[in-house]
Amino acid sequence: MRIIGLQAQKDTGFVDIHCHFLPEMDDGATSWGEAISMARMAVNDGITRLIVTPHQLGNYRLNTAERIRKQAEEFRSQLGAAGIPLEVRVGGDVRVEPDLLEQLDDGKVLSLADQSRHLLLELPHELYFPIDHLVSELERRGYQAILSHPERNQGILARPAIITDLMSVGCLMQVTAGSFVGAFGSSSKSLAERMLAESAIHFVATDAHGTRFRRPKMSRAFDAITKLASADVAQELCSVNPSRVYRGTSVPVGNVRPNFEVETRRWFSFGRHA
Repeated sequence: MRIIGLQAQKDTGFVDIHCHFLPEMDDGATSWGEAISMARMAVNDGITRLIVTPHQLGNYRLNTAERIRKQAEEFRSQLGAAGIPLEVRVGGDVRVEPDLLEQLDDGKVLSLADQSRHLLLELPHELYFPIDHLVSELERRGYQAILSHPERNQGILARPAIITDLMSVGCLMQVTAGSFVGAFGSSSKSLAERMLAESAIHFVATDAHGTRFRRPKMSRAFDAITKLASADVAQELCSVNPSRVYRGTSVPVGNVRPNFEVETRRWFSFGRHA
């Protein structure tokens, strides 16, 4: 097992709030064997708790809350049989669709950790469309919205000030661990670093889909963030804030200032974009 510094591990280890371990659900693990291999890989990298988040809505409307809970129970059983010390809770990677709020109200869409406090929102990768109203409606229902991997969205890459627009209405930002090491290209890596410099990241998660590509690893991102900012900031993004989601407690929209600047000019700054 890879031993990570005390600043990273402390009492919790890494907490992954966005990953696709459950087989027969989406484009993630293809079998229970791969799911268990992913779990071993995650634990060896320092992950101690995770929220499995199969895609919901969009092309995955058959992934109901009930079905996800049932698959997660089987996953826990198999983890126990394999002796893998990994805590698992359920959630959904929820595609933004016109009936999302209706599906949520009907109990068909899963909140993160099944705590009715945070909802992980996914946009199409190729474009951005406004979700300010949705974020506000979720807040009215008692939820904090979390936007998954904004640094990989083509519309946001073209206009990064969207990020501060969304944060101004209470949306939290989750960046993919691989973006910090160039796994999604230089543009996504650059935007992830700029977001870090502007305290516009609240969580780092693996968005793991398998054992060969998009693997369940956090440590390289933790190390990269530590070098760019500090171990305390890295721990906040990889452990502390994700732990809050795991427990169902609020996460501050304003984050710790990392106190460093990227080499090139800032693409955006706090305050609503005109």
